[in-house]
Amino acid sequence: MARMKRRQLLIAVGLAALAVPLACFPQRQRPKVARIGLLEPASSPANRRGALIAGLRDLGYVESKNIIIEYRSAEGKYERLRGLADEMVQMKVDVIVAVAPVAVQAAQRATATIPIVMVTTADPVGSGFVASLSRPGRNITGLSNVNVEVSNKYLEFLRLAVPRLSRVSVLVNPAHPNHPAYLKRIQATDKTNSVKISPAKAGTASQLETAFAAMKQERAEALIVLPDTFFSAQGRRIAEIAAQHRLPTMFGNRDPVEAGGLMSYGQNNAEHYYRAATYVDKILKGAKPGDLPVEQSTKFELVVNVKTAKAIGLTIPQELLLRADKVIE
Repeated sequence: MARMKRRQLLIAVGLAALAVPLACFPQRQRPKVARIGLLEPASSPANRRGALIAGLRDLGYVESKNIIIEYRSAEGKYERLRGLADEMVQMKVDVIVAVAPVAVQAAQRATATIPIVMVTTADPVGSGFVASLSRPGRNITGLSNVNVEVSNKYLEFLRLAVPRLSRVSVLVNPAHPNHPAYLKRIQATDKTNSVKISPAKAGTASQLETAFAAMKQERAEALIVLPDTFFSAQGRRIAEIAAQHRLPTMFGNRDPVEAGGLMSYGQNNAEHYYRAATYVDKILKGAKPGDLPVEQSTKFELVVNVKTAKAIGLTIPQELLLRADKVIE
């Protein structure tokens, strides 16, 4: 009888254990899927977005598995950036990767708490984005370029390509906050080179034709296209119109040159996107943006498209070709 009672007791205990709710036991938590916002003034070339994805992948992040990237582009209409930034805040993204000063500015106005990683941004201290490069101090950090400081090189390389150069147009986007500084520096350079500098403004695709008409009226002999995400997105079209006018072009990054422009001098923007992934990773692991020093570009590349030179009847001097980091045949 005692043995029977013991057996009944064990059965009762076992059934009670099975009846205990599963919630009482510790459960394995699913890994959090981080949500990253990529805010761009204009759609960037595929190689740049690909570089960001590659950088994240190298750090262990895979889209749709442990990370989701929300792409938002103003498509060249910079006034849309604030609304897109507000949308990212409402989506409660974990980090905003903001490309160029206008996007960083929009993100800064939209949030003071969500971390912002800036990409291809000149003078972040002067723009009020960070307190200093070594100690940003706020919710913004990332990568800064010094293209403004090296923009005097644009005229130098153009003069090597076109020795008797006397009139140069500079394509300016009125909505770009740093373009006045670029123009001022280039105009300061021309005083020692006896080259007349004439700005031509374009902020939309429809204004490009008007800008080129103004260049023709100024009898421009070459064109400097200032670094700008909208100009990069329109790079192929700008290069084509310039070729029609037989205008040698100098860009601030290589993408338009690979699409038919003549030359470029500046940083490799795809590398900036790739490096931005390291900031995203550190922030997702708990680092505060204000404690992460801003990284500045130290490497610049000169790219020359010899094929385009031949098409517009220009012979590139050997001296310039030897200085080029890449020559497109």
